[in-house]
Amino acid sequence: MKEINVSGKKREVLGKKASKALRKEGLVPCNLYGEAKADGKPVAMAFACTMNELRKLVYTPHIYVINLNIDGEHHTAILKELQFHPVTDALLHVDFLEVNDQKPITIGIPVKLNGLAQGVRDGGRMNLSIRKIDVTAPYQNIPEHLDIDVTKLRLGKSIKVGDLHFDGIELTTSKNVVVCSVKMTRQAVDSSATTEEAAADDTATAADATAADAAK
Repeated sequence: MKEINVSGKKREVLGKKASKALRKEGLVPCNLYGEAKADGKPVAMAFACTMNELRKLVYTPHIYVINLNIDGEHHTAILKELQFHPVTDALLHVDFLEVNDQKPITIGIPVKLNGLAQGVRDGGRMNLSIRKIDVTAPYQNIPEHLDIDVTKLRLGKSIKVGDLHFDGIELTTSKNVVVCSVKMTRQAVDSSATTEEAAADDTATAADATAADAAK
């Protein structure tokens, strides 16, 4: 996974009013959840980041390991949850999850299809059903994306999560979930019909020729 550095400052005053005031200053309220718990629930470290710090992390298709610097304290984390305004799409809040070398994490990793499927060469259309697959592994083993070779995928066929295997990581999305498939198109249907007609014509021609030879 790629790494990115993000800096923030601890929040001393919490609550809706305090968060609203931070946003007016161009800051985004954040929480860092670690292993510490109180009454069985995770304890969060409250801090704030500038939008400029978060933009490079939020508005990207890449998955990052985040090196957080909060008032000089260093933490390794991943994105846990993003909250946006329902109307303006402004970023309202960010939750981070602290990670370490020993404890596996579960995270959605983007799917990358490689190659030109046989079914597409035959006139079909590639359909990507899910863009991410959930995986579980120590964060240092998690790839930037999951490469899937679709070269041999034929018309009407699909690849499911259960068909895939990657060293060092466990796929936790249901095995029955379809990742991609090649759908039949009008072009493929027409091509198939043309091929069948040609084959029928060849068969008829061969039969006529045989009958003619027999009549001589």
